[in-house]
Order: sequence, then C-alpha cells, then structure tokens
Amino acid sequence: MNDLERRPNRLPWPPMLYVSAIALAVLANLAYELPWFTPPLSEILFAVGWLLIAAVVAIDVSAMRTLMRARTTILPHRGADHLVTGGPFSFSRNPIYLANTLLMIGVGLVSGIAWFILLAIAAAFVTQKLAIEREEKHLEQRFGKRYRDYRKKVRRWI
Repeated sequence: MNDLERRPNRLPWPPMLYVSAIALAVLANLAYELPWFTPPLSEILFAVGWLLIAAVVAIDVSAMRTLMRARTTILPHRGADHLVTGGPFSFSRNPIYLANTLLMIGVGLVSGIAWFILLAIAAAFVTQKLAIEREEKHLEQRFGKRYRDYRKKVRRWI
C-alpha cells in the first residue's frame, strides 16, 4: 500500500486554509475596508447570510453524522475506511468543504465585509488544489470502480 492509498495528505489542509482565510479577511478589512451595499439591499443580504449560516450547520451536522455512522474518519489527512455516498454526500462529494465556503460567504453577508466572500472563493480554490484532488486520487486507489461510478453521479462541489 503506497502513501497516497493510506492517506491523502500529511497535513489537514482544509481547516488550516479556512482558518487562515478568515484571519486574512479580518486583517484585510482592518487595513482596507471594501465598499458594501446600502439599505435595503444590505438588509436583504444580511438575512440571506443568516440563512446560509443555518444551512451550513445543517450540512455539517448531517455530513459528520453520516461519516460517523459509516465508521470512517472525518479528518482530511487520514485515509478513508469506507466510501460514503449517502446523506449530504449524495449531492456533493465534499459537503464539509462546501459548508466551510458557504460559512465564510454567510459571515461576509451578515457582517458586510466583502473580504470574507473574496477569500472564501480563494480558500475553496486552494482547498481543491491541495486537498480535494489528492483525496479523489486516494479514494480512487482505495475504492476503484465504486468511487469512479460515484464520481460520475455526484459533482465535486454542488
């Protein structure tokens, strides 16, 4: 068994990337505040942000429960013991990363800090490059045709 088959990464990139993106958004806003919408649009975006945050909680809780029921790891740098295709994994191959991205966007909409939205997109891109693409190779090596069939049916993000 090669190292990639055992685990996709040595470091838990996604949590590190999203925490860094949040810190950068706060620092960037302190250094240079980007313009934001005025009422009534800002009030609508505030409400949409809270709806997104509520959706994030639902997606995360559901994904974590699904992984625990399957008795496989939630840690992004550990190898998968089972291929999970149910629950939120039936509409996204990466529901937790999707939720992380939506959380940053939701916080940006609620707070009116555009940096959160910009850095959410950057964090999602870097997560895909450093984590998701390696995780996909790991899952293909571990589960072969079952994973390839799943990949054909369910999109990477949404």
